[in-house]
Amino acid sequence: MKLLLHICCGPCATYPVKTLRERGHNVHGFFYNPNIHPLAEHNLRLDSARKLLEIEAIPATICNEYDVEEYFRLVAYRESNRCVACYHLRLSRAAREASAQGFDAFSTSLLVSPYQKHDLIREVGQSAGLQYGIEFYYEDFRPGWPQTRQLSREMGLYRQKYCGCIYSEKERFHSPGSSQARIERHGRNQTDRAR
Repeated sequence: MKLLLHICCGPCATYPVKTLRERGHNVHGFFYNPNIHPLAEHNLRLDSARKLLEIEAIPATICNEYDVEEYFRLVAYRESNRCVACYHLRLSRAAREASAQGFDAFSTSLLVSPYQKHDLIREVGQSAGLQYGIEFYYEDFRPGWPQTRQLSREMGLYRQKYCGCIYSEKERFHSPGSSQARIERHGRNQTDRAR
């Protein structure tokens, strides 16, 4: 099968690429991730994806647009349901690209992560596939999660510390009891006293 694989980052793509190729599929990479914030982080992940694609000699389509404004328009005031908008934005673009280029199916490296919402990815992917007349290939790659860590270390790929969006960065690094939160509360208390 000629398959377009949406790549969220280099490390997450290692195991799906390996598995899909072992099954005889012809894999073509696709990078489009306007949810990743800030731009410096986006570029680190793009460089990591490019490095993997070069090591594995995988042809790819790289979308150079950084449509962060479109991402924020979709999630504004829907932050608690932001993942569905994020999946929709990226998988719809992948489905459109796969259909336009004559692929048999499309999939995503997001399916390797135990931190992603697999039922939602499958639902959004199938919906995007119906919209663009192309099959969404679902496979639960999570059993290969430990291998992604090993393979990415062996390849020297940049490994990120959060999902990608500014909200996941906050969830990963900020907690109400953190020293930064205490500093901010202290500053507000000082301001309140000065009033």
